[in-house]
Amino acid sequence: MRKYLVVVDRHKATSGTRFINFFLDRLFIQVIYYSFFFVFGVGYAVVYGEGFDTESANQSVMFKLITLLIYLILSFSYFFCMEFYLGKTIAKYITGTEVISIDGNKPTAGQIIARTFSRAVPFDSLSFLGNNGWHDSWSDTRVIKGKNYVAERQLKEEINSIGAKEIR
Repeated sequence: MRKYLVVVDRHKATSGTRFINFFLDRLFIQVIYYSFFFVFGVGYAVVYGEGFDTESANQSVMFKLITLLIYLILSFSYFFCMEFYLGKTIAKYITGTEVISIDGNKPTAGQIIARTFSRAVPFDSLSFLGNNGWHDSWSDTRVIKGKNYVAERQLKEEINSIGAKEIR
C-alpha cells in the first residue's frame, strides 16, 4: 500500500489541461504512425522497385489487423517510454505537467504499464473529466503541474531542515 501525499492532489492538473494533453498526445501518435508507414512505403519501393498497392491491401482483413496491431504497439511504446523514462509525454512537456506516483515518487514500471494498458478501456479518455482518470486511479499515479509541486516540496524540505544540526 502506497503512502498517499495530499500535496500531490493539491497540484493535480485541471481537466482542461488533461484534455489538451490527450488531444496533443493523440496527434503526436498519429504523426509517428503515419511516419512509420511513410518510411515503410519508401523502403518497400526501394526494395521491390514498385509502390505498395494500398487499394488491395485496404480490402484485406489481415492488413487491417496488422495496421491496428502496429498502431497499438506504437501507442503503447509512446506512452510507456515517455512516461517511464522521462516522467512526461511530449504533450505534458508543452503543458508543464508530469506523471508521479501518489506517494510523490517517480512511478514504477508496473505503475506505468498499468496506466498504459488502462488507456485501452473504452471511455477511459473521458474519465479524466471526473476527479481522476481511470488510468490514474488504477495505477496509483497522478498528473500534476510540475513547477508548483516541486516548489512546494522544496519549501517543505527547507522548513523541515530548520534547526537540523549541520555537519561540516
